[in-house]
Amino acid sequence: MSSTELPRALATAAAPKPGAVAVAEGERLDSVGLPGLTLSVRSRPSAGAGLERALFVHGLGGSSQNWSALMPLLEDVVDCEAIDLPGFGDSPPPDDGDYSVTGHARAVIRYLDAREHGPVHLFGNSLGGAVTTRVAAVRPDLVRTLTLVSPALPELRVQRTAVPTGLLAVPGIAGLFTRLTKEWTPEQRVRGVMALCYGDPGKVSPEGFRAAVREMERRLELPYMWDAMARSARGIVNAYTLGGQHGLWRQAERVLAPTLLVYGGRDQLVSYRMARKAAAAFRDSRLLTLPEAGHVAMMEYPSTVATAFRELLTDVRELSARQGARAAVAGSGS
Repeated sequence: MSSTELPRALATAAAPKPGAVAVAEGERLDSVGLPGLTLSVRSRPSAGAGLERALFVHGLGGSSQNWSALMPLLEDVVDCEAIDLPGFGDSPPPDDGDYSVTGHARAVIRYLDAREHGPVHLFGNSLGGAVTTRVAAVRPDLVRTLTLVSPALPELRVQRTAVPTGLLAVPGIAGLFTRLTKEWTPEQRVRGVMALCYGDPGKVSPEGFRAAVREMERRLELPYMWDAMARSARGIVNAYTLGGQHGLWRQAERVLAPTLLVYGGRDQLVSYRMARKAAAAFRDSRLLTLPEAGHVAMMEYPSTVATAFRELLTDVRELSARQGARAAVAGSGS
């Protein structure tokens, strides 16, 4: 077997799960089988019956756990579900090995279609932001509102701190990185990730840090971890180079759903300066900037993000009510 075939073999190999995935109080974790893939879905039942659904999509190297701080703050207004993208969290690799942005978007669409959950309030962070932008552009019927936290949309001048992550897309780099870091402890790896993703890693609680270490230990035992990371990173880079109607910025302009954009001033992966460009691209958007936040504002400032979404939800519902009233008046006049 050649060196280029080995990662694919590891990615498709059936491997026992090394340990249980953490589930917070009030959450439930289910496995949903779909054609060509199986998705792990973390849900938090709403506090009331008949609420609209919300679906949360994590970023590169993340999982549905990235939304566990935000979901409880919204359970009285939406019915919350967060998926693990194929190859991440507790979801196994996709059968076709497609980790492109389009491949991940297809997984989200297949899930929503299979469960007949659309239209939903769709949330995305980082890679998940690119994925959900594509979903909203190509399947507007599935999206009621769109909330993007530091979305991975193309930048002309990438920040230096984001370069190592982008290098994962280069063939062979993931294997090299694995060899160079084989002596790193899970604690060291988690500190590195938090230093990159948080505006202030010191705000992470001791229990939060321990939970992240346990999840890192679990992920490191999966034979496909680095393959999923490298291929998904390559998918982002490839999406950045697409032009025409398939370009992510062109697709952002096609999004019809009311959109909430969240950017952090200390984000080392998605530049804060892209906030204004995004606000201009999404036709019906509002912008929340958090100067002290990093790349994962929904984990660092969940209450602030929840408040902004609630305001979006209120505005959307009030607009819908006004439009309904005008339609009723017009109908009675005829």
